Amino acid sequence: MISFARGVPAPECLAVEELADCARAALERDGRAILSYGPGGGYGPLREWLAERHGVEPSRVVITSGSLQGFVFLAEQLVRPGTRVLVEAPTYDRPLKILTRLGAEIVPLEMDDEGLLPEAVEEALDAGDAPAFLYTIPTFQNPSGRTLSVERRLRIAELARARDLLVLEDDPYGLVRYDGDPLPSIFELTRGKGVAYASSFSKTIAPGVRVGYFVLPPELAADIEALAVSTYISPPYLSQATVLEFLRRESFEPNLERVNGLLRERRDAMLEALAREMPDDASWTRPDGGYFVWLELPSGPPSTELLVEAEEAGVTFVKGGDFFADAQRGHGGRGGEKALRLAFSFVSPDEIAEGVSALGSLARTSAPAPL
Repeated sequence: MISFARGVPAPECLAVEELADCARAALERDGRAILSYGPGGGYGPLREWLAERHGVEPSRVVITSGSLQGFVFLAEQLVRPGTRVLVEAPTYDRPLKILTRLGAEIVPLEMDDEGLLPEAVEEALDAGDAPAFLYTIPTFQNPSGRTLSVERRLRIAELARARDLLVLEDDPYGLVRYDGDPLPSIFELTRGKGVAYASSFSKTIAPGVRVGYFVLPPELAADIEALAVSTYISPPYLSQATVLEFLRRESFEPNLERVNGLLRERRDAMLEALAREMPDDASWTRPDGGYFVWLELPSGPPSTELLVEAEEAGVTFVKGGDFFADAQRGHGGRGGEKALRLAFSFVSPDEIAEGVSALGSLARTSAPAPL
């Protein structure tokens, strides 16, 4: 099976031998501390490193077992049944599942090729009770690969200040860039006021270390740390200390450059294959980084049907409807019906060419004949 469903790095992206050496060095240096219990907010020296990187006090940094764990903590702290939460449409499906479980009123916001529409945020704020927060992935968004323009980041920052809106900026892919210049985060544009910033080392070092983190307003950071303590007592310090050793050795930037080169090759292979294989009316995003391309096939079958045919042909993907709130409520069919999320990060360039060729053949066969 050629999987375009897996949003994970290819095995050759993982610096296995160096990370093994980093874990050994961390144990030798600080083994008594990292093999015991400790503060729920994470390994102190790594919190300090992250705090310096983001220009905040270490108490505002909470390290979690992947950034999704932090999302769970934040949502459990702020969301009750009926609480409004603003999200992009489409957006990452796991937070939608969590919010649905908590009984949130999920408010989808329109996007275009420049990302989230600020006017959609403003309209949603005017249309009901104050939301708990706005959840946005502004850079190389999952699932669309889109990036929010600087002008829109500034507008959303202004809205957050003017309307006392907490913005949760999820940024796991921001450093996984292949083209163009880095953009300032919303957190940077607001100097950290009214913005909770989330990121992770899953895409830049290794997903298996399970080291994500949040930079939060002070009071919220204390609440989230208390929730972490009550959930798992103490986080896995060995993984966090291993990441810190990797950073201290100045291995991070060279490794990131290597990983981005490997993934750029795959992104290019995906875009070339789509241009070669897809029907004339198909459209897709052209991300400057990240893991995903969003493909729309207007004349093709619903992606639910296409997925069945594709898997019979040895290819899988995630259907577009999974990234809309209606699908999580069991009402499918209101968004992403003719869309696919294609992850290019895990498969080889040759597999990408083969898999997209199969998808293109299915899409052309299913498309109605021109009149």
